[in-house]
Amino acid sequence: MRDIDAAEEWLDSWAASVDANAARAVDLSRRVAALTGEARNPDGTITVAVGPAGQVVRLDLTEHPALGRDIMSVIARAQADLSAKVADQVRDTVGADSDTGRAVIHSYDERFPAPREEDDERRGG
Repeated sequence: MRDIDAAEEWLDSWAASVDANAARAVDLSRRVAALTGEARNPDGTITVAVGPAGQVVRLDLTEHPALGRDIMSVIARAQADLSAKVADQVRDTVGADSDTGRAVIHSYDERFPAPREEDDERRGG
């Protein structure tokens, strides 16, 4: 009986450890997803912010603010184009309805959403 009790105790402890590790991994993922990195050139005229995947999320050009917005708009359109091309490849290989296909498409859609039309119109795109 002691062997069974010890095995159950070990299994309970192992399961609790797995649950705790999974919870910490989820917490880490959420924290990293909220991070941005920022850098500025020495004279402060260019500031760039990147998201957790390294994607440019903000570009400020103090001398030419409209140019910074235009560059960001073009980057967003290129990222959306990449996302659409990835979705095409997913459909052609693993299928968009497969678990893998849905995960890949969702990942790209989350990181690189299609630009809103009003953003493009406001920026002259």
